[in-house]
Amino acid sequence: MDDDRVWNFEESLWRASDERYHERVDPECIMALSHRPHLFRGEAAVQAVSGTPEWDEVTFSDTAISRPEEGVIVVGYRVRAAKGDTRFQAACTSVYRRRAHEDWTVIQHAQVALAGDEAG
Repeated sequence: MDDDRVWNFEESLWRASDERYHERVDPECIMALSHRPHLFRGEAAVQAVSGTPEWDEVTFSDTAISRPEEGVIVVGYRVRAAKGDTRFQAACTSVYRRRAHEDWTVIQHAQVALAGDEAG
């Protein structure tokens, strides 16, 4: 997956419906999030991000991509997201693995919520 497709994939998750999370978050995914209990695995990870806004505006900065081996992509970035009056800013990482040609799932995601002055 080239860099543009990687960022489109990541942005699609920020704009995702609950159905999209179920399709793209791997059953073995582990997430670290800013809300209790902070660590989530598998279906609990999907449920932890279900119900979050389907953000209208998503902007990435300080982006980085690593491909440590065939079929694994690691991304890091800062995100600013908005929907109506709701705003969210975080530093994030995600790891994808390829299951088959053009079939990628998230196997790890972490978010550290940032205050406005830390975002960027």
